[in-house]
Amino acid sequence: MMRVLIFGTFDHLHLGHRFVIEEAMRRGETFVVVARDETVQRIKGKPPHQPQGERLQAIRDAYPPVHPILGDPEDYLTPVREVHPDLILLGYDQKPPP
Repeated sequence: MMRVLIFGTFDHLHLGHRFVIEEAMRRGETFVVVARDETVQRIKGKPPHQPQGERLQAIRDAYPPVHPILGDPEDYLTPVREVHPDLILLGYDQKPPP
């Protein structure tokens, strides 16, 4: 089975998040990297509305088959090295790293 990796903040899990997660699930075993609070602050310039534990739990509750994991605070590629995905899906507002 294909291993699919997605990344995001997933603050207040909404229809857009659900669409990306469900598209990933259609393609294979899905791993969801939830951004740590400090990463959200650094990238977006403001903290998330929900703490990382709540965001992680919301995904667990809504999608029991997926594997939610916290992102690495220092190296965003750590989950890529650990999961060894066959496919990485990006949201509409995400770009591949330089």
